[in-house]
Amino acid sequence: MRAEVIAIGDEITTGQRLDTNSQWLSRRLTEMGVTVAFHTTIGDELEDNIAAFRAAVSRADIVVITGGLGPTADDLTREALAAATGKKLVRDEPSLEHIRQLFESRGLTMPSRNEVQADFPAGSKPIPNPHGTAPGVELSVERSDQDPSRLFALPGVPAEMFEMWEATVAPRILQIQPLPRVIRHRRIKCFGVGESKLEAMLPDLIRRDREPRVGITVSDATITLRITATEKDEQTCFSAMEPTVATIRQSLGSLVFGEEDDELEDAVFHALQANGLTVAVAEWATEGLVGKWLKRASGESGVFLQGTVVNKIEQVHSSSNLAEPHSAETATVLAENIRQLASADIGLGIAAYPPQQQTAEAYVSISLALPEKTRNLRVRCASHPSIMQTRTAKQALNALRLALASQ
Repeated sequence: MRAEVIAIGDEITTGQRLDTNSQWLSRRLTEMGVTVAFHTTIGDELEDNIAAFRAAVSRADIVVITGGLGPTADDLTREALAAATGKKLVRDEPSLEHIRQLFESRGLTMPSRNEVQADFPAGSKPIPNPHGTAPGVELSVERSDQDPSRLFALPGVPAEMFEMWEATVAPRILQIQPLPRVIRHRRIKCFGVGESKLEAMLPDLIRRDREPRVGITVSDATITLRITATEKDEQTCFSAMEPTVATIRQSLGSLVFGEEDDELEDAVFHALQANGLTVAVAEWATEGLVGKWLKRASGESGVFLQGTVVNKIEQVHSSSNLAEPHSAETATVLAENIRQLASADIGLGIAAYPPQQQTAEAYVSISLALPEKTRNLRVRCASHPSIMQTRTAKQALNALRLALASQ
């Protein structure tokens, strides 16, 4: 079954409010084995709502709508549902009485305008809202060449919507599903090459008609491979994913550093802990970002001993004659000094950015003062300015991760 999630409100289309309802509903639908094919956001215009509802009915088996069920003139969901489906609005007296009693329980008199909240398209069912004045709407719309489309309209207030979903909508969707199905995801985290190159290393895994499906996304130079399986139950889903996971790991090797919420600093921490090693960091270009991440990952374990930020050549070494903040020599001095100062097993030093860091030939110097020797390397720093520092920090962590893996 395919679904469409619709969010209504000028406050959403104008960007004044973030639409978290659609995200929450999409997760719940996916957990139930329903494929969410469309997200639609509409402002408070009647004709736009009518057109969107008609389009949703034509292409989705389940339509879940949030917003537009209040009593004010810009709350148009009931009217739009009636017009889109060719129904008249009919007042439901039990719903009206519930709204009236809700006001009375709060010591208030119900304004006459709230009466419209008890109006429903003919043939629809009210969805009870125990703690709000906006009951929802359940409506089945016949389609000539396929099964009916089921519409569920819920209020935009998250607390009310959550309760109504769990009590009424979710059980109803489970009833109308032809077969029990669940959809589950698994995320594989990678770092070290670009998105296109990584995709080329995978043997036709990103093909859209493949099962399980594999999607690829990039955030701050970290690549996530998202595996999606649809099966009769959760265990079968994850079992179906295993061959794909094995293929990914075999194809990508050391580019894979973790799964799910793992970040590079988590992989580094676990490798250090497994080897009984400690680390200290001295940073120039990354301004303490690596130390911050390692501190978060290691907590109170004692694996991360010290982080230092430098921003001028005199801080590198009191007796140093270093002239270039971005040189390999600077990175080496930083790594070896911080290792000695913190009495750590490993020192990580990151030099400054070169003056022309946006050219293709621009590199950042990184040094690893390891127990047996000091390793020097350079990583490209040319990238979009918004992620350059984050990417450099990840490159430094990845260098340490790979060095630990080769121990």
